[in-house]
Amino acid sequence: MSKNILIVEDEFLVAMDLEDIVSRAGYRVLGIAPDQEAVSRMREVPDIALVDLNLRDGPTGVAIARGLVERGNTIVIFVTANPAQITDPPSRSIGYVQKPFSPEAILTAIEFAALGQHKRLPHGLHLFHD
Repeated sequence: MSKNILIVEDEFLVAMDLEDIVSRAGYRVLGIAPDQEAVSRMREVPDIALVDLNLRDGPTGVAIARGLVERGNTIVIFVTANPAQITDPPSRSIGYVQKPFSPEAILTAIEFAALGQHKRLPHGLHLFHD
């Protein structure tokens, strides 16, 4: 069963790149949200969310991630150039992929999230908890 992915990113070209990577791999992209308001308007809850930290409305990425987890038990992967800004990540946020990223890093992180724990950590995914 294909997972539904939400992209929370305010930089247009980065968001389009992520959408292309995710959709080409056969995942369903629920949408692209540049801020907290856009996420709150979404009716469907994603299985997995790729979340940047600093968005159009400020450093709201962690709050958005927390809301998605509370609303529907979404698994969160942060995609950020500033991983040191991730303090107190919400439950079900498994880690981060640092920008700039490769398509392989994004896809292996999604596969890791979708399938659960594996024997080997995917290259490019940094876990919060071992």
